[in-house]
Amino acid sequence: MTYPITEMTQALLASYRRHGGINHLDGVNLPSREAVVDITRDLLRLVFPGFFDDRVVHSSELQAETALLLDSVAGRLEDEIYKSLRCFGCPDSGLRDSRPAASDLTSEFLRQVPVVREKLQTDVEAAFQGDPAARTREEVILAYPFIEAIAVHRLAHELHGRGVTLLPRIMSEWAHSRTGMDIHPGARIGTHFFVDHCTGTVIGETAELGNHVKLYQGVGLVARSLAAGQALRGQKRHPTLEDRVTIYANATIVGGDTVIGAGSTIGANVFLMQSIPRDSLVLMEDIKVRVMPKRERETVVDFQI
Repeated sequence: MTYPITEMTQALLASYRRHGGINHLDGVNLPSREAVVDITRDLLRLVFPGFFDDRVVHSSELQAETALLLDSVAGRLEDEIYKSLRCFGCPDSGLRDSRPAASDLTSEFLRQVPVVREKLQTDVEAAFQGDPAARTREEVILAYPFIEAIAVHRLAHELHGRGVTLLPRIMSEWAHSRTGMDIHPGARIGTHFFVDHCTGTVIGETAELGNHVKLYQGVGLVARSLAAGQALRGQKRHPTLEDRVTIYANATIVGGDTVIGAGSTIGANVFLMQSIPRDSLVLMEDIKVRVMPKRERETVVDFQI
């Protein structure tokens, strides 16, 4: 069979002209997703040395190995930040198309990695203390998807806060695909954070979480409505949780004006669109329990195939 290649090529080129969406054209390239994912993996190796490696490293080699990995990350990250600046600029500083600016941003970010490690140690401790199924802190780091999700978030948040676009989203969406937990890199999260089971939890861009917050699977901290689209950019759209708040499975907290007071507990499946004072307990109270009559309990149903 003969295909009308020339005709199909012209149709595709016409589509490119109408709709754009082309990368690696005329030398101005978007950041590479695969490169950013590889950098993120290596950042996890720096944050949790030995936990994301198969090879045994002797203590006498740790300094040299760390320096080599850090140097590799720095060079590759600078390249991706430079691409981001060329394509999008840096909204907070007005920087565009600047290799020195990319170098400075890379240096600033990497200097924060020890600070990120300190925060992550509080998250590991919160997970260990908050889950009686955990045997050791090492188990929490190695086996709990939450730790990978929050580690990537805390790293991505540092880039996001410096106005670097796209890279933090690639990082957070990669973690989302691996862990089932969706945290926008703009979300502000305090110390000693823990999400038990992790899967299905969503934390929006402008959410703010205090210290010692504990969530369960399926919790959503979401916007009230996105009907206004881009007009909402920069506005506070997601809720605030003060210190020591606990939210149980599948609860949804909605809206940028919603504040959950310190020390409060939100029960499972609650849908909440209003602020509550500190030390509150919010529950679903419409549950009804019906005891089956004895005759129904003793009924045997035969299934025939």
